Amino acid sequence: MNNRLKVLRAERDWSQAELAGRLDVSRQAVNAIETGKHDPSLPLAFKIARLFNLPIEEIFDDGHF
Repeated sequence: MNNRLKVLRAERDWSQAELAGRLDVSRQAVNAIETGKHDPSLPLAFKIARLFNLPIEEIFDDGHF
């Protein structure tokens, strides 16, 4: 799944470790999500959306219309 997590994180000048701390996940989990190696769980996707104050659809794109 494509996502804008890296861009959103960079806009706030947060490291992967800082974002991980805000989400209560490991830095490796953030890296895996950013690189598309792992899709977040639905609860984590909602948590990410709330953190960035955006709808999930503006962060994650599954490639379907």
